[in-house]
Amino acid sequence: MRLTSKFIAISAATALLCAVAAVWILRSGEPARATAAPDEVHPVWTETDWPFSADPWGKGKAFRCKADDCGGEVQLYVRAKLGFCNCATGVADDSDLDQMGDLALIGKATPIGAGREIMVGPMRGRSRGYRVEGSRNTALSLAFNQRCDMVAATALVGPGAPASLEPAVLAFLNSDRMLKWAEIALGL
Repeated sequence: MRLTSKFIAISAATALLCAVAAVWILRSGEPARATAAPDEVHPVWTETDWPFSADPWGKGKAFRCKADDCGGEVQLYVRAKLGFCNCATGVADDSDLDQMGDLALIGKATPIGAGREIMVGPMRGRSRGYRVEGSRNTALSLAFNQRCDMVAATALVGPGAPASLEPAVLAFLNSDRMLKWAEIALGL
């Protein structure tokens, strides 16, 4: 019963954090784009094949949200990085996120603004938006850790999608399916 109470408290805190982050992003001065109305975005994440070649961190999980469901095409890449996180501070600031995240998978990107603290299950981390150079896409880099191990998630957001899909991505990462995957991948 105690675990259920913790889960409810964490879920409520995550929902509040997502709402605050969405308001902050909308007021951050990011250029307006043609987007679907917020009530029209109902993400449906479908698992796809990992599209990247092998590297020291191995394969992860890849998901796609179609334009009909997300207002624009969204690709989400998630993988564990064991032993890569600073055990004492975790993903403490934007510099840590830039170093530990997986933006290199999608090309060169420049930050849109400052990052934010996030929670995924019991894990703390950061999230930050980026413009992908040479394309009309934006990206969202997220990294969160448990002790010295971490999960890096990168969402490649196509034109037409809402300015921030961070709440939808965080909701998916906080789903039972993804929390169970993270638990197994990180050996918790």
